[in-house]
Amino acid sequence: MSYELIAILMFSAMMALLLSGQRVFGAIGFVAVIAALALWGDRGGYDLAFSQAIKVMRWYPLLTVPMFVFMGYILSESRIADDLYRMFHVWMGGISGGLAIGTIGLMVLISAMNGLSVAGMAIGATIALPELLKRNYDKLMVTGVIQAGSSLGILVPPSVVLVLYAMIARQPVGQLWLAGVLPGLLMAALFILYIAIRCRLNPALGPTLSKEERNVGWPEKLRLLRAGLLPVFIFATMMVPFINGWTSLVESSAIGAIAAFLAAVVKGRMTWQVFEVSVRQTLGITCMFMWIILAALAFGAVFDGLGAVRAIESLFTEQLGLSPLMILILMQLSFIVMGTFLDDTAMLVIVAPLYVPLVGALGYDLVWYGVLYTITTQIAYMTPPFGYNLFLMRAMSPPEIAIGDIYRSIIPFVAVMVVALAIIIAFPEIALWLPHAVYGQ
Repeated sequence: MSYELIAILMFSAMMALLLSGQRVFGAIGFVAVIAALALWGDRGGYDLAFSQAIKVMRWYPLLTVPMFVFMGYILSESRIADDLYRMFHVWMGGISGGLAIGTIGLMVLISAMNGLSVAGMAIGATIALPELLKRNYDKLMVTGVIQAGSSLGILVPPSVVLVLYAMIARQPVGQLWLAGVLPGLLMAALFILYIAIRCRLNPALGPTLSKEERNVGWPEKLRLLRAGLLPVFIFATMMVPFINGWTSLVESSAIGAIAAFLAAVVKGRMTWQVFEVSVRQTLGITCMFMWIILAALAFGAVFDGLGAVRAIESLFTEQLGLSPLMILILMQLSFIVMGTFLDDTAMLVIVAPLYVPLVGALGYDLVWYGVLYTITTQIAYMTPPFGYNLFLMRAMSPPEIAIGDIYRSIIPFVAVMVVALAIIIAFPEIALWLPHAVYGQ
């Protein structure tokens, strides 16, 4: 049996297990170990799983995952995000569509608190959605805004998904984080521009607040500004020492977690319930990431041994005669197809053994490709009919918002994201300028 056929069988078996409802790490890891046993016997199969487990345990940067997740849950469970929204409510309410624009700003800051898009959507759906609907905002506009804003969670640092990509692609986490800053802000700016233009053309989509609600004195405005900018201060205490080289990545993540904990204590919101929920959620997500990384490494080791990457590169470039740009576009389209039934981490660990070496062989920068991956996967599971985020949004929405409304609401925002993706493909320096400037490359 040829190695190419073995690779096809491995992918087919893995997809069959995933479609049957098995957990991602179980399906990927099971196929990897069975393939290793069949190819190289008992010793090869056992050594593969054991060596990858040791590699995960020795991966020092993996300690950043529980730190960042804990920081995010502390800030969200202690309701510091409520202060953020109240700040945007007061400062932006006098502009047509101002609360929707403020919600995008809220999502940017939440992204700097917790690098998971699900957390951003949960906060947006529980805090912003009821307030926007109560003030007669168009339901299609507000559901689209919350889903689009939550997409920034895996792009704006500290992105947990970019940490996972860094480990699998063997790229520096710091450079990937910095590479996500300008694209994340670009996408947020495009969202805001779209909202502002739509609400300017049709003010009924985002009416301004009444004068009574906006009639807040400057002392209260300044107090809300100070409270709302607390997460920015926490983010700065974590990132400034890291960028200047005073602390390592793990040390900076610990500073962020401690700063978030102390902020909740100082504000009198650190209860035992908040602490317990934060620790439980952190443990669950961290264990999930460790199992996924272990499975991905094992699967990648088998593929590397088979030489499947070289075979696929030869197929695309020599037999089919495709250009590097066309191959890159086909990769992004495959993410959109997989996004109908997989989340971002699952997509990464499935295709990383093939795509990451192939991207490098085509001459593209792997840090830049990490940004493309995060944007494309967000587009993937925000796209009907089976987008992952669409069903999360439906579960968190009130009964008057139907699944059809959610489908229609996301279409213009997906179009904006595609524009942002095209801009970053055309101008890679948008992603690469900041890491090159900081690290002197």
